Amino acid sequence: MEDSNRRIIRRRQVLQAGAAVGALQFAAPFIIPARGESPVKIGMVDPLKGSGVNFIFGDVNSAISLAMAQVTSEKKVLHIVTGGHSDAVTGSDCHWNVFRICNSTVMDGNAIADVLMEKFGKKWYFLTPDYAYGHSVQAALVRKLEAKGGKWEGALAPIGTPDYSSYLIKAKSYGPDVLVNVMGGGDQVNSIKQYVQFGLAKQMPMGGTLFEYESVQALPDDARSGWWTYEWYWNQPKVPQVAKFVADIKKRSNQIATARHWFGYVAMHTVALVANQEKSLDATKLARALEGFKLPPEVALMPNSAFYRAGDHQLMSDVFVGQAHAVKGNPEDLFEVTDVVPGEKAAGPVELSGCKLSYPA
Repeated sequence: MEDSNRRIIRRRQVLQAGAAVGALQFAAPFIIPARGESPVKIGMVDPLKGSGVNFIFGDVNSAISLAMAQVTSEKKVLHIVTGGHSDAVTGSDCHWNVFRICNSTVMDGNAIADVLMEKFGKKWYFLTPDYAYGHSVQAALVRKLEAKGGKWEGALAPIGTPDYSSYLIKAKSYGPDVLVNVMGGGDQVNSIKQYVQFGLAKQMPMGGTLFEYESVQALPDDARSGWWTYEWYWNQPKVPQVAKFVADIKKRSNQIATARHWFGYVAMHTVALVANQEKSLDATKLARALEGFKLPPEVALMPNSAFYRAGDHQLMSDVFVGQAHAVKGNPEDLFEVTDVVPGEKAAGPVELSGCKLSYPA
């Protein structure tokens, strides 16, 4: 017999409560009155439309991408990964229904590794986030470094680390030619701020893979430096279609277009184009049609052609390599692209990806 004081909260009640909290959030930050110091931030990954969908977009985290791919494959839903970079997504854990727009870590690693070795040397210290993406991108860079006879040490930092002093002290004591910072988002911003605050920018240069526009924006001018990769950059005077895209984003959001805008744009156009071409929403038929599918210039928005590789479903898109810099005039131009590496060159042979695609019967 249930305790008479026990309350059974049904799913509808939970949803209603959640909706009520959500409504309050639009009015004011959620602050505990008794404490009152800071907002309580709540994140939620939850379906709003149920499971009757034709396509799945998204995944800004490698681990989430891999987990979702298992389900979408079983449910036979076309799945476009826009932000999960771990090699396994289109490598050892690839699926017939999963296509990825953002770079694999191998693509970013191959594009920047030679630059870092040529400019600084072959003794590296890694500052790496301790989760799937971090492990994957470090492994990609290490393969390139060791193949050229280089050596390295490094540290795995938990996501959300507030104080990087211990890691930076270890890096300094190792005496690397370059500090390879592959942290992401707020962790990357915080670690770079502390690197500058501790005076280490004058003692060892820094570089790495993704240094996204949003992260560069979040830093003070004196911390905008180092050699990195971009998955897409807005300042492409030699690609005429880019200007309209940038202007449209600016008009709609009053922001400069970033790789995140481009990811969503490509995802939507990919499914629209292939569905109209095939006159179908059948996931298996669309997946087969996307193998080798080339994006038109007004969607690719980059110097070289971009297409979904048949063997692993990775988008073969250009990797932009260059140097972050302080404001020099245009406050929105914070990165100088020095090289554009074609996707196929950065990705390497499909045979090395580890992907073994198997379609449903």
